[in-house]
Amino acid sequence: MILTIKSAWMAGVVLGVMGLSLTGRAGTAPTLAQCITTALKVSPDVRSASARLEAAVAAVKEASSAYYPQLGLSGSWTRTDNPPQAFFMSLNQRRASLEKDFNHPDDIENARGSVVAQWRVCDGGRRMADKRAAKMGAQVQESTLDMVRNDLVYQITRAYYGTLQARAFVTVRDEAVRSIAESLRHATERYNAGSTLKTDVLNLDVQLSQAREDLIRARNGLQLAVAALNTAVGEELLKSSDLSDLSDPPDQSERADQVGKIDSRPEWSAAQAQVRMAEAMVSRARRDYAPVLNAFGSVDWDTEPFHGAEQSYIAGAAVELNVFDGFRTRAGLARASAGLVAAQAESDKLGKRLRLDMTESLLNEQEARERVEVTGKSLASAEEALRITAERYRQGAADITELMAAQVGLIATRTRRVAAQYDSLIARANVERAGGRLANKYSEVSVQK
Repeated sequence: MILTIKSAWMAGVVLGVMGLSLTGRAGTAPTLAQCITTALKVSPDVRSASARLEAAVAAVKEASSAYYPQLGLSGSWTRTDNPPQAFFMSLNQRRASLEKDFNHPDDIENARGSVVAQWRVCDGGRRMADKRAAKMGAQVQESTLDMVRNDLVYQITRAYYGTLQARAFVTVRDEAVRSIAESLRHATERYNAGSTLKTDVLNLDVQLSQAREDLIRARNGLQLAVAALNTAVGEELLKSSDLSDLSDPPDQSERADQVGKIDSRPEWSAAQAQVRMAEAMVSRARRDYAPVLNAFGSVDWDTEPFHGAEQSYIAGAAVELNVFDGFRTRAGLARASAGLVAAQAESDKLGKRLRLDMTESLLNEQEARERVEVTGKSLASAEEALRITAERYRQGAADITELMAAQVGLIATRTRRVAAQYDSLIARANVERAGGRLANKYSEVSVQK
């Protein structure tokens, strides 16, 4: 029985927990990197954030277009006997005559083609503020995309390790069933030989039933973990038949890097860009008090159909100054100023929350790492305790209560060991998420549109 427990546990945990193939087929299941890459390509959240970033970049180009002159073409055809219009049409066609009756002109037609140019020479800095606000908006959306990617990579990582953890729990529960079944076999032999009571057999039989029930729950938990991982990825990437081929977890001997600042968090970058955008909007609202200088000009061609066209031009400049607009500009400035105060307050609140998030992630990682060390030591003790108790039970020196307690203790210790191992991996990934670095290695993954 001792060799059976020891060898089965080594085969179950080393192959099950560490993720080696039980069938000799390696590499058929998706790796963590493949799951993350697929999720980044197909995630609707990433696609939505990418589209918003493209829109923000287009808004920057739209704001920049205000610096360029505007050029347009127009054409029209007109027929009239309205005295003033008929006179000016004739004048534009260079065919006006004082001998004609101005009050009763003949019908006249005019075809006009024009090239019109406009250029805002000065607007008191309105365009500059608009462009700056658009750039800050693009930075907000870029940081938002980084935030979505960083969080998605963590969610996939957690789901992947959760699947490995659920698989390891199945291995532990399966080994528990085999171990208790072996004890039940020895108890039955002793009962048949008259060296033990039937209650020993019955108690072990009850314990075996409970272990089988726990195994059923563990297997169901594994299927749920697979479903959760596929849902997080966005595709049915992992199949139940691939579970034995899942990738090995990485080495967890090194301590997670310390994170002391929030500057690398995309959430913080987005908040700071939001504040700067609000500042630009305040500046834009103040610029509405400044005058506007526009230059304009056009070249026109007027002709009566089937006659030669006559060319003319017009050029000039215009100054506009808002003297009174019903306090609209003042209200706009007050609204923009309030928006800036709100953005600054939100930034301050976010900074506190991010610092707490970093602290919690480091403390949780430290706790999980220490649990791995403690459970590693207690596992060896629990295995040795069961070995000694089982040997004493076969020799009649220990009762069934001691044996069952040793078996329950070993199962609980193995379960805690598995939980600690994968909690540590998830905690380390959470530290990287809190530092804003988790998705950096996948920054070149393109989104499927």
